Amino acid sequence: MRTVYVVTHPEATHHVDGVVGGWYDSELTPYGLRAADAIAHAVHALIPTNAPVELFTSDLRRTVQTAEPLAARLGLTPILDPRLRERSYGEAGGRPRDWLDRRQVPPPPVGNRLWHDEGIPGAETRGAHAERVYRALEVITDREREHTVIVTHGGSLTFVIAAWIRMPLESAGHVGFHSTSGGITVLQEDDRNRDRRVLTLADSRHLPEADRNAEVSRSGRR
Repeated sequence: MRTVYVVTHPEATHHVDGVVGGWYDSELTPYGLRAADAIAHAVHALIPTNAPVELFTSDLRRTVQTAEPLAARLGLTPILDPRLRERSYGEAGGRPRDWLDRRQVPPPPVGNRLWHDEGIPGAETRGAHAERVYRALEVITDREREHTVIVTHGGSLTFVIAAWIRMPLESAGHVGFHSTSGGITVLQEDDRNRDRRVLTLADSRHLPEADRNAEVSRSGRR
């Protein structure tokens, strides 16, 4: 069996400050740091003892901070890959959410959703975001490790899963998978039929109990 554990970073400062994340280089809050330790414990428990593992992470601070306790538990040096970043929101990055909401033009319900210009200078299209995440996953899976951990962002999780199940890129403009800050998604490919499965999606049961409900309510905030 080949298994990929996809971690979305937990609470970061842009969440509590109410600003747009994307490529804005926020860092984990004190709660986010506690959650990162819980994530490391949970992922470590899922991987068989002494199994060979690789760890990849987006290069933004909040994901690197999430990867650090994982790396310590697994005895690894994380491989930083900027293609795993969240979508870039251009000039909106670091600005209040309502600044983006007032200016963003939603994609049409049909037609050219992937390459739709949402009206924010410097922002990526969904297509550009999807293409780079697809490329990252292709490189990661070509290494054919039995166990791989990927630390990324809520928006990028959708395209990691889409690439894993080999969804054609042209269909990715119509897909969205639920994400939870600090969630763990487990993907698996069996070694006989090569079927690719989504075993768990955005599991948050490992998060610190006192704050779990609050964290779940922040699901999808990137």
